[in-house]
Amino acid sequence: MSIASALAVYFIIWWTVLFAVLPFGVRSQHEAGAIAEGTEPGAPVLPGLLRKAAITSLIAAVIFAFVWYGWSNFDF
Repeated sequence: MSIASALAVYFIIWWTVLFAVLPFGVRSQHEAGAIAEGTEPGAPVLPGLLRKAAITSLIAAVIFAFVWYGWSNFDF
């Protein structure tokens, strides 16, 4: 697998995992009871995007390692 292919595969895995991780631990303003005036009550209070990006990167790296191993041991 070339470097460009590896980056493309990691990028796709990362975005897929991100969309799976985004809803975890999110509380809406309505659930928290702290609705800021002029905002949607369903908006998240603290989305924690940096933490979720880090978790996504770790999970994507593990998945990519399995893909890389499988790809390198597969005869074309």
